[in-house]
Amino acid sequence: MHMSISVAVSGASGYVGGEVLRVFSAHPEVEFGALTAHSSAGDALGVHQPHLRHLADRVIVDTTPEALAGHDVVVLALPHGASAEIAAQLPPETLVIDCGADHRLASAEAWGEYYGGEHAGTWPYGMPELITAAGHQRDVLPGTKRIAVPGCNVTAVTLALQPGIAAGVIDPTDIVAVLANGYSGAGKKLAPHLLASEALGNAQPYAVGGSHRHIPEIIQNLESAGAEGVRISFTPTLVPMARGILATVTAPLRGSVEAVRGAWEEAYADEPFVHLLPEGQWPTTAATLGANTALVQVAVDGKARRVVVIAAIDNLVKGTAGAALQSMNVALGLPETTGLSTIGVAP
Repeated sequence: MHMSISVAVSGASGYVGGEVLRVFSAHPEVEFGALTAHSSAGDALGVHQPHLRHLADRVIVDTTPEALAGHDVVVLALPHGASAEIAAQLPPETLVIDCGADHRLASAEAWGEYYGGEHAGTWPYGMPELITAAGHQRDVLPGTKRIAVPGCNVTAVTLALQPGIAAGVIDPTDIVAVLANGYSGAGKKLAPHLLASEALGNAQPYAVGGSHRHIPEIIQNLESAGAEGVRISFTPTLVPMARGILATVTAPLRGSVEAVRGAWEEAYADEPFVHLLPEGQWPTTAATLGANTALVQVAVDGKARRVVVIAAIDNLVKGTAGAALQSMNVALGLPETTGLSTIGVAP
């Protein structure tokens, strides 16, 4: 039986909005309604998203509650701090999916420390694979009308570490995460360090020393998986690629070496989008390009007594738009994989 799902997308001219439109276009039930933005209102979408040929002639309208209301689903692809005001004015029966940070954190104190301003409240978290005390986050998403999509860095680190946390084979009090990040994660804003002349042939760290806003969200997720006393050193690095995150995450080994790989095998055996690679094969960002996959590998550094996990995702797909569609499917009672591909683009 065919069902039609009307979807409005705010922030349609940005990287995340464009990826939402691309990914959601593969869903057999989705029909796009209003496509909105602020500064680009009145433009044809093709001016800003020329790769979306089937939507190129659609006219972008201003982001207002009136333009977004009346749809089955509204996807907010807005900067942090911009989603909450719009979302508060949308009907309670509308499924609202926020790709920004406004509704991810459970702690108002953490929001104030890392983002500033008033905390907008906490929505159901849009990572179906997240391990929880009761099972998985997918178990609480059916029927919900508000979903907070995770941060892209958070997705990579969480999926890398949570099996070891849940199984008790790593010590969460000494986690080190170093990430290589594609530039699209910074959005389309004009800034000197994001210019091609600065980026090409260059790798540059940012938000060093515990200042990155995704840190409390990572801690929140690892606590969900059973960690206590989480301490994490988190350092992202911009590298000259448009998309992708390669996360290298280490933590002290707790228990036997033999128990490590089995923890990841058990955690991800039935997950459609999180794949533990065969031993000796390492994740690469290129292998996830355009796909809703997270590729993971785990090893033990015996001399250092540390577990090493490598995770690769496309930050715009599994890290954002794919997670939004995956969560929408669960919320609406559709098969979780509908419209989502694990097929990447290579070379």
